[in-house]
Amino acid sequence: SADGELVQYHYGLKDLVTILFYIFIAIILHAVVQEYALDKINRRLHLSKVKHSKFNESGQLVAFHLTSLIWCLYVVVTEGYISNPRSLWENYPHVYLPYQVKFFYLCQLAYWLHALPELYFQKVRKEEIPRQLRCITLYLLHIAGAYLLNLTRLGLILLLLQYLAEFFFHMARLVYFTDENNEKLFNVWAVVFVVTRLFTLTLYILVIGFGLPRVESQALDPERGNFFSFLFNNILFRMSVLLLVCLFQASVMWRFIHFQLRRWREYWNEQSSRKRAAAAAGTKQQTKLLKRDSGYHENGVVKAENGTSPRTKKLKSP
Repeated sequence: SADGELVQYHYGLKDLVTILFYIFIAIILHAVVQEYALDKINRRLHLSKVKHSKFNESGQLVAFHLTSLIWCLYVVVTEGYISNPRSLWENYPHVYLPYQVKFFYLCQLAYWLHALPELYFQKVRKEEIPRQLRCITLYLLHIAGAYLLNLTRLGLILLLLQYLAEFFFHMARLVYFTDENNEKLFNVWAVVFVVTRLFTLTLYILVIGFGLPRVESQALDPERGNFFSFLFNNILFRMSVLLLVCLFQASVMWRFIHFQLRRWREYWNEQSSRKRAAAAAGTKQQTKLLKRDSGYHENGVVKAENGTSPRTKKLKSP
């Protein structure tokens, strides 16, 4: 305000109206990206029906993840969450939010809620619906959980790391659809994915293991938004939560390693088949050259390369 007061916000039922409004905005932006960018590229690439669906999915998510990544990075830098890691748990619960933090969370919820009707509008194949529903549900649970349980600062950092890895993955898919021989960006995504998983696990251990147990208010107080600090004061509960987090991250890494091994196996099988095909073609070409050099048989008669008989013809006397 004009007199220098800092205006902050809390969540409430009116947030539902705001989220509904931005759901319609997200649907309009989704249609604009599809109409003026992705459809034009699809006409040039002539992709199959399966690749066409995956290309549209990755194209939409690249636009969303890039926008959210820049926006989230701006928020955490301006609010000082990166320069001061203690702010992630200090003065918990973080009931009152700056405007840009609250607005970011509402827009995130609106986007992932808009993705539900988009499954119908985009005519997604039935085989793909369970996977996309699972992804949308997980994002909604994590974002809404961080927003309602007053863990917005931790949620921002986790979203930043998650969106960074997802951006490189979907960008690699787009490049692969345009040129199937270009998989270099998948290697970049693999490195970014491992680094972000390590940072995520470190952040969980730092906040849950050391940060929340040290907050001043350790009593359960739902009216003030304090839901967790009294639980994390119990070392048994704290170690159980950390164990679950480690197991979850280990399962994610196992699926990632399995995916990489399968991709490398397919790559080496393809390379070996190409080498065998090239060797077979070279042997066949060498055999043809040898036959042409030594002559070949036709109807029991040895003929030279030009088709004439290698024997000298006798000249008849005139």
